[in-house]
Amino acid sequence: MPATSPAQPPPEAVAPLMRGITVLRALTHAAGTLSLSELERATGLARATVDRVTATLARMGYVRLDGRDATLAPRLMELGNAYLAAIRLPGLLGARADALADELDESVSLAVTDRDGIRFVHQATRRRAMSLSFRIGDLLPAERTAPGALFAADWTPAEWTRWREHRTSDPDGRDFPAVPPPAVPYGEGFEQRAAEARERGWALDDQRIEPGLVALAVPVHGPDGRVACAVSVVSHTSRHSAASLRDAALPRLRAAVHGMERELREARPPAPAPAPYGLAAWTGASKQELGRDFIESLARGLTVLTAFDEGRDALTLSAVAEATGLARATARRALITLEHLGYVTAHERTFRPAPRVLELGYPPLSRTTLSAIAAPHLAALATRVHDSASLAVLAGDDIQYTARVATSRIMSVNITVGTRFPAYATSMGRVLLAGLAPAQRAERLARTELLPLTPHTVTDPAGLAAVLDSVARHGYALVDEELEEGLRSLAVPVRDRAGVAVAAVNVAMHSVRRTAGQCVQELLPELRATADRIEADLRVAGRFARIATA
Repeated sequence: MPATSPAQPPPEAVAPLMRGITVLRALTHAAGTLSLSELERATGLARATVDRVTATLARMGYVRLDGRDATLAPRLMELGNAYLAAIRLPGLLGARADALADELDESVSLAVTDRDGIRFVHQATRRRAMSLSFRIGDLLPAERTAPGALFAADWTPAEWTRWREHRTSDPDGRDFPAVPPPAVPYGEGFEQRAAEARERGWALDDQRIEPGLVALAVPVHGPDGRVACAVSVVSHTSRHSAASLRDAALPRLRAAVHGMERELREARPPAPAPAPYGLAAWTGASKQELGRDFIESLARGLTVLTAFDEGRDALTLSAVAEATGLARATARRALITLEHLGYVTAHERTFRPAPRVLELGYPPLSRTTLSAIAAPHLAALATRVHDSASLAVLAGDDIQYTARVATSRIMSVNITVGTRFPAYATSMGRVLLAGLAPAQRAERLARTELLPLTPHTVTDPAGLAAVLDSVARHGYALVDEELEEGLRSLAVPVRDRAGVAVAAVNVAMHSVRRTAGQCVQELLPELRATADRIEADLRVAGRFARIATA
């Protein structure tokens, strides 16, 4: 695992916090999942320590324990979200990067400097067989990227010295796991490329990351005149050479950057986001409940990172203590530890989150899907109610199953992921149709042929419209033997951060298992609780990353 920090931590450093971060980094570099035995080997920690650390992280919702495996959970992204909200760049510039990607039909990235590397904070990726695979939070060596040359153009002699020492100590690039090892020695000609980037105001990367990948980058200056981030357009040699990408994209890239710089100049200071509440009390209660299996100093150290947000980008020690409810001495030791590890920076009396916060789970989790988010919650639901649970999305006039947990019964509902059914005759379809705007709903019903799939299927357009109105009012749909005789199902919507129903979750069973009234009485509270948990994860995961729903 890549090294994180100088060998000797300060005396005030919180050792359990350092060990917990080591575990999170090991899971991140392993794409999100390791067995507890593998974690023991990867971190060098004792097995008892690994067990206590993962139990604490699981209690926080940052890790999910499944048998012998530990898996990063979406809620961990709240740490990276705190950094991204504090710097404001994705929120202010992300839409312009997306528009540029649409205009050029190429992938576009926003990157910030992270010591002698660059780290992505926004991605607008084109979906192709040969497409950009980098993720928000990935760290790349500066010398192998176009943005890196732009940032290095302003390095001090001390920063160049640090870069050389780092590359000498890590010739194989172990500290940059997001990219393959270099084909040529690190840094060949990099100082010259940085000087050229300073003179030109743009930089090219011609296949230094890997064969076939070319990129063009332009700096975005903030109101203070310093480079706030770099925008890069990335393509493949099957579409462009480095020179042709420059010729085709540079004028439009410069125009987009001009708009981004105006956006930064004209942005109003944000109203501070609400501070977290009751974190110290929660960690104390968890310690009292779980005893030695809960490492309170680890939990409290990580909660310090959540004190930052939009409008809270630079905080004093007192502000951090107030936001988290921690004692000043506890907050101080956590900040000293986080500064030592590179997750916060200190200037005079204020602290800011650093880009390195994104390495705590953000890269693998930023590419998660709604079905992956829902899966553990569906499994828990199926265990509680002893019936199959599913997630589906609208696909044209059908629903398509994207996640499912089946129960083991002699007589069970046999449906697999990918199965499609007419939306009008299913509980999940009706929930999703009811969530559409009235005009959209009417348009869909007008074009849908309402076939009598069973004698119970509602086939009268006016009758179905009334049913959907009722579903919209009550927030659930019960379908009784309309898709198939003997099949009864109950569904509720799953909504995104904007309140739009993007999916539905249901429980399906044979009609002999429960009456319609029992379904509503017994299953509806469980379904709504499950949807709430999925939505909570989706709100965290989807704050700055695009979560695929299909």
